[in-house]
Amino acid sequence: MEKKEKFISGKNGFGMLTILLLFAIAGILAPVLIEVYVPQTSGIQWLMLILTVVSLIMLIGLSIIKPNEALVVTFFGKYQGTCFNNGFFWFNPFTLRLTISVRARNVNGEPIKVNDKMGNPIMIGIVLVWKVEDTFKANFDVDNYIKFVDVQSEAAVRNLAGSYPYDNIEDEHAEITLRGGGEEVNNMLESALTDRLAIAGIKVIEARISYLAYAPEIAGAMLQRQQATAVVAARFKIVEGAVSMVELALKQMSEKKIIELDDDKKAAMVSNLMVVLTSDRAAAPVVNTGTLYN
Repeated sequence: MEKKEKFISGKNGFGMLTILLLFAIAGILAPVLIEVYVPQTSGIQWLMLILTVVSLIMLIGLSIIKPNEALVVTFFGKYQGTCFNNGFFWFNPFTLRLTISVRARNVNGEPIKVNDKMGNPIMIGIVLVWKVEDTFKANFDVDNYIKFVDVQSEAAVRNLAGSYPYDNIEDEHAEITLRGGGEEVNNMLESALTDRLAIAGIKVIEARISYLAYAPEIAGAMLQRQQATAVVAARFKIVEGAVSMVELALKQMSEKKIIELDDDKKAAMVSNLMVVLTSDRAAAPVVNTGTLYN
């Protein structure tokens, strides 16, 4: 068997249908006419009966091919070819003809639980758009190409998730993460699926992550960790800004000679400014009835 797709075309179905129906009608009417006008010709009657039976058998070869469908034709186990033409055709009635769709199909996989590179359980789901590109491979190189797509899609997702961390909180040096990778991660997924599905003659049109989250059992803890990280980062920026503001205030007060401050007064002012600027609550006024040193 030649292991590649080849194209064939059937004979015009309407023409063959007309011819076969004429033969069938002739085979049915001829014995009656012969019996009436030419008696004792049983041999011809049998011949016409055989012609009728053969014509009816030949009708089995008629097939309809719809748009974006193909007909894979085999003759006693030998691959004859694939017909992509749309319309009404006639093929050898002893061939096995299998209709296969070449339309684009969509797989919206349910999220599955996998472990990322750091070992954290996550839920991940993908959307895959694919179509049959090689009908020979789809029918003869794999057992069930639709199931093959489902299994290989899950395998590719598991491999992708295990290759990268969910985010860079635990792995600060990670250049690519599942959550922040965006198009780069989707391109890697599409490339992996293209390689895996090529054996089945499947063309990957698009593949991307549609759902990504921590698994329910750790989602709460991971959310608290993300919140804590965000709070620390925010506080760092606040303190950094407060130090700059205090430095600027002391510098301008010194340059403009608004007030002379010794080290103790500077320390007190810095302390008060830092408290006001970094506090998460509004400052409350305090009336000092004594002096700075009492």
